Amino acid sequence: MATDRRPDPPVTGDEREMMRAFLDFHRATLAMKCEGLSDEELRRQSMPPSTLSLLGLVRHMAEVERTWFRRVINAEDIPLVWSDEGDFQVAYDASKSTRSEAFAAWETEVAHARRIEAEAESLDVIGHNAKWDQDVSLRLVMLHLMHEYARHNGHADFLREGVDGTVGA
Repeated sequence: MATDRRPDPPVTGDEREMMRAFLDFHRATLAMKCEGLSDEELRRQSMPPSTLSLLGLVRHMAEVERTWFRRVINAEDIPLVWSDEGDFQVAYDASKSTRSEAFAAWETEVAHARRIEAEAESLDVIGHNAKWDQDVSLRLVMLHLMHEYARHNGHADFLREGVDGTVGA
């Protein structure tokens, strides 16, 4: 695996600074898990019946970033990246995807997310989650994203080990 270039989250600081840093740490962890692999290796699926792959995780996280920051917090009326019908499962099908396509979408959505968070007055900014029909704070969104990345980075650990035997963070 490539050199660990993930940011070191601070051990002290205010809530927002720490949330930003830990979210960026988790984002960098997913990218690190994919480093040095070919498109074919990134598309390699886990054990049946699961169709999960590293590239599918990257595509999924692009949808997650887009949904929570752009659609919920920023109230943008935009479709999902890979499904005009709002089907989140489409992102997991990376069978015809490439690293460049998936990472370009993910990096674009991460950049939007960082901008939206930075421009928000506080973590108390409220957006509406239509799926839940509930208002949510930016604080909840940041925490949810950290949870989502942490869970999927655990999946990425196993997927990467299955591709080339690489283990560890």
